Amino acid sequence: MKYCNKCLTPSTRPRIEFFGDTCNACVAAQDKRSHAIDYEKRKRQFLNIINTIKSKRGNLPYDCIVPWSGGKDSSAVALKLKLEHGLNPLLVTFNPLIATDVGKHNRDALIDFGFDSIFIQTNRKISSLLSRRFLVERGNPKLHWDAGINSAIFRVSMQFGIKYIFYAEHGESTYGGKVLHEESERIRDYEEVMEHQIGDYPDNWADGVEVKKDDIALYLMPEESQLKAAGIEAHYYGYYFPWNVVDNFRYVNSLIDFRRHPLGRTCGTVTDYDSLDDYMDDIYYYFQYIKFGFGRAIRDLSRQIQFGEMQREDALKLAKLYDGEYPKESLGHALKFLNISNKDFERIVDQHRPSFIWEKKNGIWVHKFEANLS
Repeated sequence: MKYCNKCLTPSTRPRIEFFGDTCNACVAAQDKRSHAIDYEKRKRQFLNIINTIKSKRGNLPYDCIVPWSGGKDSSAVALKLKLEHGLNPLLVTFNPLIATDVGKHNRDALIDFGFDSIFIQTNRKISSLLSRRFLVERGNPKLHWDAGINSAIFRVSMQFGIKYIFYAEHGESTYGGKVLHEESERIRDYEEVMEHQIGDYPDNWADGVEVKKDDIALYLMPEESQLKAAGIEAHYYGYYFPWNVVDNFRYVNSLIDFRRHPLGRTCGTVTDYDSLDDYMDDIYYYFQYIKFGFGRAIRDLSRQIQFGEMQREDALKLAKLYDGEYPKESLGHALKFLNISNKDFERIVDQHRPSFIWEKKNGIWVHKFEANLS
């Protein structure tokens, strides 16, 4: 396990690539800062898409769909499509596992600004069962949510006949990972969803006892042939314009009453404006720390370094303070949703500790590589 010499990202981040001592996210960020990317050309491409959408409006009330959590990034995309490009987006939300008051407030604030929205609330009993299963099996209580947030969006698109979807940014090329093909940074296709967003086939989740086939219908992606026949295009807004998550927060905060974390920062990190809608996120990122040896602070701080918002030496000090912080604020909510005890939770945590990262000394788990983060 080694850490990038430009940001703080470790080699254990899934699908990350290193060029010498530098991760591919920092290489991509440098390309953007050095003007190696022709954003004027990309803007023209985007405006051609907008003109195509407007020319095909017909009687449809909506021009496009924005997969929307109520967070800063998806809200920024929705606002820019509406205010800067003259589109009427339909906002589609796949319910958070354990909704927070802050998340609900921020969703209401954008709807009050002037948007129509669909909120998809799934069967909580089935969601709880799947969340617990995947926490035990894979250390990821949100695996089924990852499937739902993709499949539900495409199903709404097909049902309403809305052919254009605008996502925020392509995570694999922006933050480090495996880029499947040359169009991956621009277009979210069936392969991207199955390989990177889900990494599994949800039709395997039905066991015929607790979870039946009908229970997972919303988690099943339409067939690739169906998507092609429907003519659906899912674009990444962050491909066409310079992308900066901090700027997105500033932009959204200037237009609506966007609330931040009530405690001044989110558990395990330094930010107070990111991923605020689901208590389960704190558990998800804590398991990231357990499984891969880095937590939410390293994730967020690395992005701030890449976007030129922070120097590495300052980020390093903060990472050492907060990375891997125990999710005590959200744990009670999560245990109730998962229907497990604190003792069960700790047992599940320990079973997901890789031996090459963790060792026990005097009854205490020790991270073997944290001292190498410098």
